[in-house]
Amino acid sequence: MQLIDWWILIGTLAFIVSYGVYKTRGSKNVKDYIGGGNDAQWWTIGLSVMATQASAITFLSTPGQAYHDGMGFVQFYFGLPIAMIIICMVFIPIYHRLKVYTAYEYLESRFDRKTRTLTALLFLVQRGLSAGITIFAPAIILSAVLGWNLNFLTILIGVLVIIYTVSGGTKAVNVTQKQQMAVIFGGMFAAFFLIVSYLPDNISFYNALEIAGASGKMEVLDFSFDLNNRYTFWSGIIGGSFLALSYFGTDQSQVQRYLTGRSVREMQLGLIFNGLLKVPMQFFILLVGVMVFVFYQFNQAPLNFNPTAEKAVLSSYYAEEYQDLMAQNEELQRLKHQSTIDYGVSLNTPSSPEKVLLKNNMLELNSLEKENRAQAKELIKATKKDVEINDKDYVFIHFILNNLPRGLIGLLLAVILSAAMSSTASELNALASTTTIDLYKPNLKEERSEEHLVKVSKFFTLGWGIMAIIFASFANLFDNLIQLVNIVGSIFYGNVLGIFLLAFFIKKVHSNAVFIAAIITQTLVLLVYFSGLMEYLWLNLLGCGLVIVIAMLLQTIIYSPDKIISNEK
Repeated sequence: MQLIDWWILIGTLAFIVSYGVYKTRGSKNVKDYIGGGNDAQWWTIGLSVMATQASAITFLSTPGQAYHDGMGFVQFYFGLPIAMIIICMVFIPIYHRLKVYTAYEYLESRFDRKTRTLTALLFLVQRGLSAGITIFAPAIILSAVLGWNLNFLTILIGVLVIIYTVSGGTKAVNVTQKQQMAVIFGGMFAAFFLIVSYLPDNISFYNALEIAGASGKMEVLDFSFDLNNRYTFWSGIIGGSFLALSYFGTDQSQVQRYLTGRSVREMQLGLIFNGLLKVPMQFFILLVGVMVFVFYQFNQAPLNFNPTAEKAVLSSYYAEEYQDLMAQNEELQRLKHQSTIDYGVSLNTPSSPEKVLLKNNMLELNSLEKENRAQAKELIKATKKDVEINDKDYVFIHFILNNLPRGLIGLLLAVILSAAMSSTASELNALASTTTIDLYKPNLKEERSEEHLVKVSKFFTLGWGIMAIIFASFANLFDNLIQLVNIVGSIFYGNVLGIFLLAFFIKKVHSNAVFIAAIITQTLVLLVYFSGLMEYLWLNLLGCGLVIVIAMLLQTIIYSPDKIISNEK
């Protein structure tokens, strides 16, 4: 990194933090600090909702996901527009009518306090874990690639977020997320157009898409109905709808974003805006990853994109074997580069008789390179050192640091850290609000002032921030970070969504049946996940269906009025 990159990076982050503190100074009541003043416009809500979901993991992991597996991951988001419509029609009018600060307040009026508390605790567990992952994700990747100290990065991200989130609460999160989304979109568009400009002179953007398609990277839709296939049209429409319903309808980190709206209409427009823009945005981010794949068809790529993994194996007993694979990889890539150019040029001549032969030659070299990389991962694994074998999350950051011009590197790093800050701020804000409103306030023996509740909320924000930093400091990197966050959510979200659906639509089911059903359901979902019986997206449907069915059975068999009267006699 050059001096200009440091100036852009530091200047961007300093502006966001100071702007958030300045714009929200003086929030002294619960309405302003937790409710955000209830004056947000629809476009602020839409960008805030989007920024909350689009963490640093999105911009680090998604391009790497596309680089390795293609565009199919976009199917994960197909259910989101459906969920937005349902939330606008059902959830928002109820939340607005009851004037709640958190989604879980409604559950006490519908069921009882213990059900509200249990649901809030389920949220706190999964979102508390996610907050740590959200900080840890960019920290470990930037640490590996830039050589920065991991604990320093973890603390830096956490402290920057804590400063303005504690200072201004919900409004601080909202006002800073607009700037963060501007930085994010600007950086990603700049990266995309630069990748296109880096293509060889005789390879057009259309040729690049053809090359990606021939390599299986442009297969967007998979209509197979296979529970073991992670990303299909059906898992996205069905499982994705339930996940989005749970996340946007019952997760306080999202609910708190649109509850700040000045009216039901503003809230609804904000969510519809998010629903219309989210899928194209994810498609574009995946397309950036596919273009990075095409870029490396013409340029040298490392055997493994994680520099820490390569360093570990090169200092181990397997160094010589790994160096042999590196030499083979360089030769394969040299052959592949020429083969890909030949195939790309042939695309400009539709009747070229060599097109099929050139395509097959390119795919064969790609296959050999893939086998070479798999062998390299086995050697890294054999070192038995605590390093990440899977390098998906390192692909895009490697491209940024090694191929982008000075200044733009700082901007893209600001994109990654801004995304980490925006999503983490929403999570800490929601965790503190839920702890204050759903656990602390209901258990007070006497009424306390609003200033007291604001101070308590600030204390909980600080506490959750410290907890997230601690968790991030001791976390381990998983297969792919964007999948990990969604897995954590899917384990809990279905159950929570089912509780809310029971509250909204099935009036004959009462609190005791729901409470016990929720505990049973969470236990069963955990057992199903750890036994590997189905892919994680389907857990949302399973959890939702189980809690509804079990609650209805318990209500009929044990808690029906007739049974209660009979037992009393």
